[in-house]
Amino acid sequence: MNYDVKDIGLAEKGKLRVEWANQSMPVLNQIKKRFAKEKPLKGVRLAACLHVTTETASLASTLKAGGAEVVVCASNPLSTQDDVAAYLVKYEDIGVFAIKGEDTKTYYSHINAVLDQKPQVTMDDGADLVSTLHSTRRELLPNVIGGTEETTTGVIRLRSMAEKKVLQFPIIAVNDANTKHLFDNRYGTGQSTLDGIIRSTNRLLAGSVFVVCGYGWCGRGVAMRAAGEGASVIVTEINPLRGLEAAMDGYRVMPIAEAAKIGDFFCTLTGDIHVIRKEHFMEMKDGAIVANSGHFNVELDLEGLQEVTTERREMRDFVEEYTLKNGRRVYILGEGRLINLAAAEGHPSSVMDMSFANQALSAEYMVKEAKKLNVEVYSVPAEIDALIAELKLESMGIKIDGLTEEQKKYLSSWEVGT
Repeated sequence: MNYDVKDIGLAEKGKLRVEWANQSMPVLNQIKKRFAKEKPLKGVRLAACLHVTTETASLASTLKAGGAEVVVCASNPLSTQDDVAAYLVKYEDIGVFAIKGEDTKTYYSHINAVLDQKPQVTMDDGADLVSTLHSTRRELLPNVIGGTEETTTGVIRLRSMAEKKVLQFPIIAVNDANTKHLFDNRYGTGQSTLDGIIRSTNRLLAGSVFVVCGYGWCGRGVAMRAAGEGASVIVTEINPLRGLEAAMDGYRVMPIAEAAKIGDFFCTLTGDIHVIRKEHFMEMKDGAIVANSGHFNVELDLEGLQEVTTERREMRDFVEEYTLKNGRRVYILGEGRLINLAAAEGHPSSVMDMSFANQALSAEYMVKEAKKLNVEVYSVPAEIDALIAELKLESMGIKIDGLTEEQKKYLSSWEVGT
């Protein structure tokens, strides 16, 4: 087995951390038990480009229990938990290619390392695996029957590929499942983003002005949690409906050019490029703190920032100070990469339980149904989404009502009026 991790000696620590995470992942644990019995992925070569965290380790173990030949690489240079990577190699016998802090060259060499295994199914978080397959590793495309995608940014990229007729195999957009984006994106991103900002800065949010760029489900979650910490929240948007929703949720809404002048904290969550640009940095108050919780660091125009910077230094772990030409200082967290994974531990395992249950069941569905699917981006089947919600409620000890026969008849009819 080939692998490239920081230190295999960290495996014991990783083992304990994965065990801790597993205690909050009852849905995935139930799936793992069934997979171990039925082996729905037997002999399938599966390459996963995901954040290498304790929760991902639980997913990888589940896929292997289902019979898959699993290899894993990181989907972000700063998100890898090195002890977890070592655990997967030593205790799960899974090839891992991931080192926290790896440079761009190493990052792509790791992507190519997992592709060297000639995967039949891909599992992405940001679509870098699929993008590489379609650009520099096209000779491997005939092996691939389908894939899954975890996050908003990746789904955007894949839908663009499908629309332009360049996508070569079907993809299931796990991010679009209700049991994923309504919970992972909102509650997971909301909590873990503030966790990363607070861990890296140790600054008080109460009484501050917190600017949230983008009011999708991730932005909603961060705005909600920042407000809960006592911050005055400003939302910037380009979508009028989302801007209206943010206003009716009680937040101030304005363009980033205006928000830049008054914000204390900034966090981008849009999936787009150069949301905060050099002209915005130049308007910021002395000491403004800027983070990103969208998938790629391109949301911040760091090259533009460098152009207006006279001095740069590291103040704390994951905190870089940029002294601008106007004498003010701006602080960039985690090199502009996902702050919840760069400086903290990512989403809590209880919410990733649903997200990765979607991944596992979507991989099973793809293996069974790939030959019947067209080359396009599909939503997670509704029955899978519903099953995961039911299992999660059951694990929480929560019961809900069911429809009576009378109610079913009423909902399925048109004859009954008021």
